[in-house]
Amino acid sequence: MASCLVFQVLLQLDPFLNELTSMFEKSKEKGSVWVTLKRYVSFIEVILLVSATLKSKLQKRKLSSAGETMEYRCLIRATDAKKTISTSVGAKDHQRFQASYATILKAHMTALKKRERKDRKKSTEAEKKEGTSTTKPKKP
Repeated sequence: MASCLVFQVLLQLDPFLNELTSMFEKSKEKGSVWVTLKRYVSFIEVILLVSATLKSKLQKRKLSSAGETMEYRCLIRATDAKKTISTSVGAKDHQRFQASYATILKAHMTALKKRERKDRKKSTEAEKKEGTSTTKPKKP
């Protein structure tokens, strides 16, 4: 069996956020947008992890001994069942991305219904008017 590798094009941060905004606007009346976040593992890291040969272990040790630290990235995917977009965010761009992402979410969560809450003041006033109290009388 031959394995098939599928590569998805990663967008830059600003085009990704623009596309995400348009996805939310298209799905405003009907539909959903799913956003997933997970640790991004590059193709080179996969080869190093899968290959259990001594040579790859030596290469990995050379990278770590040379002082090169691997930057962990976050893979963000968004889909509306018709179109899928993705981007990769590094640690230095994380704060800016989170702020922009939060702004987009706040702006497009207008279709959510507010939960009906029981007001305590109104319920206690209604009980007093009825003359029934649930509290026990104090003993002297």
